[in-house]
Amino acid sequence: MAAIPLNPGIIHTDMLEICFGEAAADYTPLQEWSRQAVPFLLQLSPRHNGSPLTVPQ
Repeated sequence: MAAIPLNPGIIHTDMLEICFGEAAADYTPLQEWSRQAVPFLLQLSPRHNGSPLTVPQ
């Protein structure tokens, strides 16, 4: 088992709109984020164990 602390970044979601209001539109939409994040997440392996990572934007 590996544990990788992951910072997803700020993602434009309904919850972000509640908190940030119109400023939420300045952040990456969920659909775009998932297109970037999924390939990144799938390449992670046990060698990344313990390495704090951030999903590229």
